[in-house]
Amino acid sequence: MAEADPFPAGPPARLPEWVRVRPPAGVHYPEVRGLLGELRLATVCREARCPNLPECWSAGAATIMLLGAECTRRCGFCAVTTHWPRGVVDPTEPSRVAEGVRRWGLSYVVLTQVCRDDLPDGGAAHLAETVRAIRAEAPSTLVELLIGDLGGEEGALRALLDEPPDVLAHNLETVRRISPEVRDRRAGYDRSLALLSRARSIGGRELVTKSSLMLGLGETDPELTDSYADLRAAGVDLLTLGQYLRPSAEHLPVVRFVPPEEFNRQRAAVAEALGFAGVASGPLVRSSYRAGELYRRARRRPGG
Repeated sequence: MAEADPFPAGPPARLPEWVRVRPPAGVHYPEVRGLLGELRLATVCREARCPNLPECWSAGAATIMLLGAECTRRCGFCAVTTHWPRGVVDPTEPSRVAEGVRRWGLSYVVLTQVCRDDLPDGGAAHLAETVRAIRAEAPSTLVELLIGDLGGEEGALRALLDEPPDVLAHNLETVRRISPEVRDRRAGYDRSLALLSRARSIGGRELVTKSSLMLGLGETDPELTDSYADLRAAGVDLLTLGQYLRPSAEHLPVVRFVPPEEFNRQRAAVAEALGFAGVASGPLVRSSYRAGELYRRARRRPGG
């Protein structure tokens, strides 16, 4: 018997009201845009076409993307351009990022990275240098670092955690069954879990760990429950759940738009039954959405 198509349907012609993005309105939007341009900083907000860009930039926040704006992988859900940079790294990026953080006056910053399979350590040394630069330039700023899998190299992860961020995030993205279709062939469900588990072991309880799942790709409730349990077994503290939105016709179709009440149900079930320190769940939630609030929840937990 033939296997069922894991992505059997495309998106409806019109987006539901609950996933429609509002235009920017806050006073900080032009300031953020100007500073990013002046310092030549890439953001995942723009490169990955994040639906929260108007809200976050209007509030004076952005998620800075390190190691360039082009990724060596091609995941079926992601809008970031694929390119092989041949080992080229901009050595001025850490200092420019640190200057931006200082000038913004941020109390909390989220940094992410493109995957860099062209680098032996996946970019770990560059990420650690950026954290060091921020600590020197803006010592009171809390740093969240959303990383790729670093090629599965434990040595690269250990080197990165020599200068640990306050939060180490790595996204599982989806459930085990459809992970091979959703993510680049070089990624892996078990590799991601192993990285999160090692980060917990190396970083100890001082390091807060975090992951994220997209809904609407054809996953089932039992599969989601299994993924939540896998993340807790890996010691993950914080979880975000959001709706997958198709960036273009070349990307994976949306199988289903998950209504807000279902996101609420998932959050309650996960937080209460499995003991995550914090869960953000909603159609437009992304890994870095209101990240500082989630971090504070983790720190309020006994032993946190």
